[in-house]
Amino acid sequence: MTLHLDTGVASDVGGYRDINQDAAFVAPWGAGVADGVGGGPAGDLASAAFLHRLVSAGGAQVDDGESLVRRIRAANGDLSAHVRRDPALTGMATTFTGVWFTHEGTLLLAHTGDSRAYLVRDHHLIRQTRDDSFVQSLVDQGAVSEEDAMRHPRRNIITASLRGDEGDVVRVTERTGLRGDRWLLCSDGISDYLPDEVIAAILRSVAVPQETADLLIAAALDAGSRDNVTAVVADIVPGERDDDAEPEFAGAAATRFIERFDELAG
Repeated sequence: MTLHLDTGVASDVGGYRDINQDAAFVAPWGAGVADGVGGGPAGDLASAAFLHRLVSAGGAQVDDGESLVRRIRAANGDLSAHVRRDPALTGMATTFTGVWFTHEGTLLLAHTGDSRAYLVRDHHLIRQTRDDSFVQSLVDQGAVSEEDAMRHPRRNIITASLRGDEGDVVRVTERTGLRGDRWLLCSDGISDYLPDEVIAAILRSVAVPQETADLLIAAALDAGSRDNVTAVVADIVPGERDDDAEPEFAGAAATRFIERFDELAG
């Protein structure tokens, strides 16, 4: 049975930031969220440039995990090219969490940083990623509870990101994609402010992916999120997958590089 993604995406700058440094894309063959690293220069440029390079370099053409790793490293290399052209951008970086179907229908999960992936299967919410963060290391050591981690003053310190260096951490793993699965990809503007039980309730209660993404954004803002907030909801559904479908962008990626993407994809 051929499967594809039925998706919804939403992104909001929030009430405490001037610029949206989150970026996202969705397509029948893949989806992803990138969050420009706070405290560094041009986080919006980093997240948008990374995603546009990632999806414009061949669209859906991914054969296996190694193929996606190469695509991610090529997109990461674009960040260093920006820095070479403008040294003032030194230090810009982004997270990335995404899912992607190979030609043969294998589902791949890519993750670097503290944007998250959740899976709802048989009504159970299962977190699929481990944050690359200082606070996550404290949780792993038992020094901080998951609940306290959401309020920890150093929760935004990440330990891995994509900044254009050859040694940057790039993880891609295979997952089993089943009909009826629902994936959530989100920036920490959601996961730092909404407990898992709230996220699970929203994901289970709304059928339409776009409406679900919109509701997650609204809930995070109502919870007092002080960050940009971005949600991608992707349902795995039966049907022919259009590997030629152009992606839809949101956040910083919807306002930067659109003309360049059109040229590369054309």
